[in-house]
Order: sequence, then structure tokens, then C-alpha cells
Amino acid sequence: MPHQGPSDTTPSPASVGDENPFADTLVCVAGLGVSGPPVARALLARGARVVVVDGRDDETTRRVAAELTEAGARVVLGRTPLPEGCDLVVISPGWRPDSPLAERAAEAGVEVIGDVELAWRLKPADQVWLAITGTNGKTTTVRMLESILRADGRDALAVGNVGTPIVDAVLPDAEGHVHDILAVELSSFQLHWSESLRPRAATVLNVAPDHLDWHGGLEPYARAKGRVFARGTLRVVNTADEWSVRLAEEEGDPHTPLVGIRSDTPRAGELGVVEDLLVDRAFVDEPHSSAEELATLADVRPAAPHNVSNALAAAALARSVGVAADSVRAGLVAFVPEPHRIAHVARVAGVDYVDDSKATNPHAAAASLNSYPSVVWVAGGLLKGAEVDDLVSSAAHRLRGAVLIGADRARIREALDKHAPEVTVVEVEGPAADAPEGHTVMDVVVAEATALAGEGDTVLLAPAAASMDMFTNYPERGRLFAEAVHRLG
Repeated sequence: MPHQGPSDTTPSPASVGDENPFADTLVCVAGLGVSGPPVARALLARGARVVVVDGRDDETTRRVAAELTEAGARVVLGRTPLPEGCDLVVISPGWRPDSPLAERAAEAGVEVIGDVELAWRLKPADQVWLAITGTNGKTTTVRMLESILRADGRDALAVGNVGTPIVDAVLPDAEGHVHDILAVELSSFQLHWSESLRPRAATVLNVAPDHLDWHGGLEPYARAKGRVFARGTLRVVNTADEWSVRLAEEEGDPHTPLVGIRSDTPRAGELGVVEDLLVDRAFVDEPHSSAEELATLADVRPAAPHNVSNALAAAALARSVGVAADSVRAGLVAFVPEPHRIAHVARVAGVDYVDDSKATNPHAAAASLNSYPSVVWVAGGLLKGAEVDDLVSSAAHRLRGAVLIGADRARIREALDKHAPEVTVVEVEGPAADAPEGHTVMDVVVAEATALAGEGDTVLLAPAAASMDMFTNYPERGRLFAEAVHRLG
């Protein structure tokens, strides 16, 4: 197979020289969020002297701090000093490079890394990492990849924003076991704070404006994503995404294979779609003259175009480590999509209701809207500075109506008035004062959308915006939408 990935010949730093480079080092762990406590515990287990700092000082933070203090760490709450004599800072992914702690560390010549970089330095030298980043689709793809690897009998685990902290996945568990392969979901924040990361194979699914305030613009945001294509890493690129191809060419190692995925007939060295089949012309003996069937479109759930692309990316990464074609199909069939990702809720009176609350930016919403020919669109929330003109312009011919909610609904209304003036638009501020007990704003939204929809239409919750102005998070937004649909009777 010409595109079997490069061997993992670059050992992780922790496996070079000193078997325990963290022994008796003073490490500052910045942040007590999701990644901070596992990082602190891992370093304590390696004999490091750990100081944890966090600017918060609330009940939840104090509880976590007490647990880490009992484990041997020193914890400072309410401020974030750089400990005197600090050898290393392990910073939580969301901390910006211009945060005071990061700047003080830079001035003092103290290295700052993230949890992913630490995990890479701690991992066994023979553990294989297959890495996935992109603006949208990361969690779905990493879960698909995990399912495919397991269907092939591999000892694999999905890590990142999918349940298991990455640091925990590189250290032996209570029985001394460490997984052979990790399917690693990586954010732009995590990649920014990574230096020596060398996955066996990696993909950038797509790049669209997001987190621009953190990175300072689209170019640095994209370049952070491109760091996943490190020296020795096989590159899987989405040929339909300009940034994916560009980053693989400009940031990747030109001496490693480049494998494309596409939504139509693949060329030699690519995976793609022929009629209703997912096929491989990269990891076969004769890519210029033969192809191997991997699965059917019916095996991908849901078979929306962007999700087929996710499945092809997962398949390419799995095939890079020798996974059998039959295992790709078995893994995709076994895969259960995460909630609130283009999830079909119900069909009522010939109208389909779909919950894609996870579509929290315009790029994700565009992929969702492109999956249906006639849509009543439920949108709005916090746009986080994103523009929606291109989204509305491209989707205008699909829109039968729109129901808008949230703080930035006026900006979406302006785009609709400009690019789709014939589309009926309803704005919803909240539930009616006389609404039945247990009914929410989503009951009003669903009722308005239902009034605009006809048989064969899809009422699609694809907000293109974050949820925190009206809801706790996007899962709550999606759950309330589904509950309102089910109350339609």
C-alpha cells in the first residue's frame, strides 16, 4: 500500500534521555477548568512540584483546589502569579497568548505549553496518534474514527473534547494499560500551545472564521490549525476546502504522503464518492488503475454532504494505519451520532424537524442548510463577530421562511432583507405571557416555523450563532427545540 503512513520514528520528548524529565521540576499549571486538574495530577505522579493558579475563587473552584491540595499541589486562587523559579508553565487551552501569565513567562524565558503538548511528551513512544482539527466536524469525525478503529480490532480511544482528557489517555490506568491508538480532536487553542507534536496522520477538515478575537485574525487562526501537519505526518486534505489544501502544502512535510478526500469521483491518491459508494484510490496496491469499496452512503448517518466528508476523512486516517475496508463500513454503521448534530427530531404533517443546534457559526449552518432543498430556518444567538451575508446569499434559494431569535437576530434579518427579500421572516423575543406551564420560547419558535412550513419542507434549527444569550449552552437549545416539536402532537 503506497500510502501506509510514516513510521512513528520521532520519539516523544519524554522518551528521550531522562525517563522522567519532570522529576523535581517546578511546574505552574494555569487554570482549573477541564484540562487543568488532569494535568496537575499527571505531573504530581511524575514527581513534579506543582503550583496551580486560577483567577477564579468560587465554590466550585475551591472544591477542585482542595482535592489537588490533598494530592500534593499548591493552589493559588483569585490571581495568577508566575511562581518564582518556575521551570515550565502548562496553560489551559483557552488562555490567550497575551494573558498576563503567558507574557510574564515569556519575559522570564519560561516555556509555555498546553495539555496536548504535555501529553505528547508523556506518551509511550509506540502509541500512535491520529489527529483531527478544523472549524467544524471535529467531534463527529473523531468519533467515527474511533468506531472504525475498534471495528478493526484496534485498541483505540477518542480523546479531546469527547470525554477523556488527553493527558489521562497517555498514562497507564489502574491495571497498567495504555491504549495503542488515540483518535485526537484538536482545537486551534491546543495547537497554538503545541511545539513538538508529531501525529502519525492528521487532517484539517475545513477552516472558516471562528475565534478570531483570540487569534487576532483568520490567517493566524488557520496557521494554528496547520500546525497539525507536522514533520513526518501523513496529510489528509479536504480538496473542497481551500485552507485545508493550502495548510497541508505550506505547513506540512512535503516528504510525507498527501491524501485527498472529495465528494465526487476520486483521483489516484484520493478517497471519494462514486454513485452511492465511498471508495478508496489511495491506500490500494494500484491507485492509478484500481479502487476499493469502503462503504455506501446509506452507511453514513446522516448522509448530509458535510457528514460524508467527515466519514471520508475518518476512513482515510484509519486506512493510513492499515485498517481493512470492511472495518470502515462496520465502524460507520456502528457509529452513533452525537446529539444536536443535524439530528432528525420528528416528521409532523409531512414536515421534517431537524435539530442542528451544534451549528454555532455560519460555516456550520451553511453545511446544514445545504443538506435540505426547502427550509424554514431557525437562526440567531451570539454571532461572535461573524458575518452572515455570504451564508444567507448562498442559502436564499432554499429558504421558505425564517424564524429568528437571540441577541444578534437583527443582523441576520438585515442579511435576509438584502439577499432574500421574498422570504417571510418572523422574530421571536420570548414565550407569550399566557404560555402554558412548561412551555418555553422554543414552543413559540416551533409554532411560528410550523405556520411557515408546508408538506415536504424541513424546519431546521441551525442557528449560525452561539447560545449563551438565551440558553445555558447549545445542548439545552437543541433539547428545548426537540421538546417543543414533540409537543406539537
